[in-house]
Amino acid sequence: MHMSYSILTDTSANLPAPVCEEWELVRVPFAYILDGKEYTCMETEIFDDRDYYGKLRSGVRATTSMVAQETYYEAMTRCAAQGDVLYIGMSSGISGAYGASEAAAARVREEIPSVRIETFDTRGASLGEGLLVLEAARMRKAGASMDEVLSMLRNYRSRMQQVFTVDDLMHLQRGGRVSRVTAMVGSVLQIKPILESDEQGRIIVTGKVRGRKKAIRHLADALREKINPNEKQLIGIAHADCREDADTLEALIRETCPDAQFLTVKYEPVTGAHVGPGALALFFLGKDTWR
Repeated sequence: MHMSYSILTDTSANLPAPVCEEWELVRVPFAYILDGKEYTCMETEIFDDRDYYGKLRSGVRATTSMVAQETYYEAMTRCAAQGDVLYIGMSSGISGAYGASEAAAARVREEIPSVRIETFDTRGASLGEGLLVLEAARMRKAGASMDEVLSMLRNYRSRMQQVFTVDDLMHLQRGGRVSRVTAMVGSVLQIKPILESDEQGRIIVTGKVRGRKKAIRHLADALREKINPNEKQLIGIAHADCREDADTLEALIRETCPDAQFLTVKYEPVTGAHVGPGALALFFLGKDTWR
């Protein structure tokens, strides 16, 4: 089937490979280094989260580096050979990758002026980005133009809620995503932070609760307060080797939204290295525009 434009995203969107194939999505791979060996995040089906997050728990460090402009340039050039390109990317508030994608897009526009290349900053990561990508693919399949998709993306971005908790803030602190003081407080007294993304897509601490059970309940409560129960939508859950907690969260949400549909994924290894083992995140559209 010839599509009028390609949809390009990155592996930070946390979408399983079969989903990307089904919706004909092109992914730019993020990479990480573990035990001196480099891996990419493309192989979602064989990614052993138990092993990976087990290593992180035992103190092994996974290092990640920003995607090179060249990687975006190559992917965009390949897509541009088929027509227009829409790149839907990870939050510029937590990574320089989006900036690299913009620079690459500018180069491709100069070289292939007949092709339209748009980049869109979701201000999200994991399924906070992935749910927008999926809706864009769904709309494209239904015949929507790129402008119609961009209009939806702006609306969804303005309503996307990304609420998560982590076991240990030190992982976020090491990557420069939260301050040292914020991280220190969490490790004492079993205090579990509640984190969200702000207007710019940066990570902020919005609450602190004692103990993991309360933290999971807090995520479900945030959804209950902010969601329109009559709006049909896909709710995203991402977990870093804590499947049981993800199932508990889903069950709590079903009390409020019995007909809800869920996409539950393992945190892919690059974002996972920053949030750390035991991270549990919830992604949904709130009823109000807030950013």
